[in-house]
Amino acid sequence: MKHGRVTELPEDFFIPVTLDTDNITALSPFLVPQDHLASSGIFYVMAVFMLFIFIVGTFINALTVVCTVQNKKLRSHLNYILVNLALSNLLVSGVGSFTAFCSFAKKYFILGPLACRIEGFLATLGGMVSLWSLCVIAFERWLVICKPLGTFVFKPDHAMACCMVTWVLALLASGPPLFGWSRYIPEGLQCSCGPDWYTTNNKYNNESYVIYLFTCHFTVPLLILVFCYAQLLFTLKMAAKAQAESASTQKAEREVTRMVVLMVLGFLVCWMPYTCFALWVVNNRGQPFDLRFASIPSVFSKSSTVYNPVIYVLLNKQFRSCMMKMMGMGGADDEESSTSSVTEVSKVGPA
Repeated sequence: MKHGRVTELPEDFFIPVTLDTDNITALSPFLVPQDHLASSGIFYVMAVFMLFIFIVGTFINALTVVCTVQNKKLRSHLNYILVNLALSNLLVSGVGSFTAFCSFAKKYFILGPLACRIEGFLATLGGMVSLWSLCVIAFERWLVICKPLGTFVFKPDHAMACCMVTWVLALLASGPPLFGWSRYIPEGLQCSCGPDWYTTNNKYNNESYVIYLFTCHFTVPLLILVFCYAQLLFTLKMAAKAQAESASTQKAEREVTRMVVLMVLGFLVCWMPYTCFALWVVNNRGQPFDLRFASIPSVFSKSSTVYNPVIYVLLNKQFRSCMMKMMGMGGADDEESSTSSVTEVSKVGPA
């Protein structure tokens, strides 16, 4: 189903309409089910998926925070950043995914325009903190393993400062639509809210906001990730070549390489659909598009609350061991091997 003509009310929403109607308010995503956009089955499938993301994402990220609070050995500088990532994921899953579940179940945004702006802001804020936290993790690994600053030691105070920076940068990304630079409106199938990529309303300067987000909050983080992890892989390759007979060094190189690939792929899966869709809409004004597919970017960004912890936390032996122990499944045996593995990898860089 393609939707051609775009009709909008000044403050609250836009509607791509294929129906001949003079009463646009009757199609408001805040008032009535959006049956004209997709079948009931699609809405209910999306509701089930959002419920899954809400339950699993909230559980994994809450468990990460609780484990760190209860286990002093997890309170390292890197784990502070992982907790920051978990908190941002909780914001996305607890607000964004849960609100989307309720709305998809009813087939429209049931909470009204004000709640739409609040949900859009909080979900975007959490997503941006998550994005910049991934960059901080890459930066920290580069400093610790590649040692570009020589004897500089990345301490917990540095990690806390970096976490604060992620929230400042996230506010710079998510705050402008609250003050008139773009706006938060229902997106996709009109059951979750995000920045207005869709309209050309000059009052809100949507195009410049999209370019700002693409440049400063996608391209810059991506370049940081690529640079840090490329340097990390190069350092590990050199170390593995110099210590060809060391099985532990070779194993560390393979493990880190696998992690790097997963990290970069996770970043792209989370943000590439959103970026590509927003840029396509901005550069193809007036072209029809299917709102069922327009919901995909929002779904991918919210699902990051599940796969980010899997990559960064559950594949961390210390966290995995503590989580299993906390749930009565053992896991204490992994603790010692985790410490030796971290030490081995951290010594790869130049002295």
